[in-house]
Amino acid sequence: MKKISLKKIKQGLFEPVDASSMVFFRIYFACIAIWEVYRYFDHNWISRYWVDPPLNFKYYGFSWVKAWPGDGMEMHFIFMGIVAVFILFGLLYRVSTALFFLAFTYMFLLEQARYLNHFYLFSILSFMLILVPAHSRFSLDGRLGITTRRKQIPAWSLWFFRIELIIVYFYAGLAKLNPDWIRGKPMDEWLAKKHTLPVIESFLSSDFAPYLFSHGGLAFDLFIGPLLLWRRTRLPAFIAATAFHLTNAWMFNIGIFPWFMIGATTLFFRPDWPVLLLEKVKIIFSKFGKGNSKPSFEYDVAGTRMQKTIIMGLVIFFTFQLLFPLRHILYSGVVHWTEEGHRFAWHMKLRDKDADAVFYVQDLIVGDTTEVEPREYLKRWQARKMAGRPDMILQFAKFLGEDYGGEDIDSFVVTATVYASLNGREPQLLIKPNINLLEIERNLAPADWILPLVDY
Repeated sequence: MKKISLKKIKQGLFEPVDASSMVFFRIYFACIAIWEVYRYFDHNWISRYWVDPPLNFKYYGFSWVKAWPGDGMEMHFIFMGIVAVFILFGLLYRVSTALFFLAFTYMFLLEQARYLNHFYLFSILSFMLILVPAHSRFSLDGRLGITTRRKQIPAWSLWFFRIELIIVYFYAGLAKLNPDWIRGKPMDEWLAKKHTLPVIESFLSSDFAPYLFSHGGLAFDLFIGPLLLWRRTRLPAFIAATAFHLTNAWMFNIGIFPWFMIGATTLFFRPDWPVLLLEKVKIIFSKFGKGNSKPSFEYDVAGTRMQKTIIMGLVIFFTFQLLFPLRHILYSGVVHWTEEGHRFAWHMKLRDKDADAVFYVQDLIVGDTTEVEPREYLKRWQARKMAGRPDMILQFAKFLGEDYGGEDIDSFVVTATVYASLNGREPQLLIKPNINLLEIERNLAPADWILPLVDY
């Protein structure tokens, strides 16, 4: 076996490759973004998520992020749609991608109860798009002379995205290596909800089906990356990935994610696959994107200093991407129960958690205690998420303390009785029921007020 030296890796990162694949991804990304903006207006989600709720749950360290007042949120989504169109046509590309990243990430940070892994991934990939020359072809920037049109880009641009996607897939597989998933939990409960479907009803209701879906999903996540990298298995792997994501679209309500991932997986094909495809169907496209300057067939190779900067940036970026999802190791207990380190770790559709929470606000001066149902303040979708997530329980308790106590919050005590069920287990207490939640500081330290899962 030939040794792969650091010198060869460096040469491979900066060798010229066809830009067509990255250009296709830019266009596909923009189309998905425009579709997502449309869906928010079509379903009236903007008001539902950020205008109507009296409280928005915030991620740790981002409590300062506030929703725009008045019609500001609708204007924000219109702005996102406009910059997505700019990305689609490659107009003011660097500025447009930077603005979209900031706008989308801002939206993502506004409500913790709406955390989805695909939102997190979309934010990461929008940031990555800023750094790559995905506007080198088929862009208005090239037509207007804002950038030099080139048929080639450095190979690191493609590997930048390929490695990130492999990390997402692989870590999703690692997270599935837990006792519940191995024994078909909670897949059996999810499939039970699909038993009314014709033709396959008998199969879905069988004892075998949960194991097939669980173990198949586990194997897919762990091995799809290498299979996509190897030329001989790439096409079957892509077909498997497409089937996998279509199955997810059928089983779960996860919006754009399956369709986006199908398009993103094309980055593993040879860089010139769009050109070859268009040539095979005899579509003439060479006139599109002509500008004032003749296209260059090769990109300008970055200087030594710039190459070192790019490599250092890639090392820092991927070191974070590899380590940050593993932070749950620093906490004791079952991560799917405590939620400590669960987010931003590609723990995708791993558990089914039902919880019921009742809060008690005690006035120490008057001496009375008020029982509070979360639905008195929260929307149903917020209350459902909050009840099973201790850090959100803590946020809501502090909200109640401020609502009842105002400046005299020290004269109040807020406790909560929370029963939760993980993957069909008997409900048990999630947090200590007699602890004053107002005295707990929100931080990243292990929470001793979260009770351990008894049966795992």
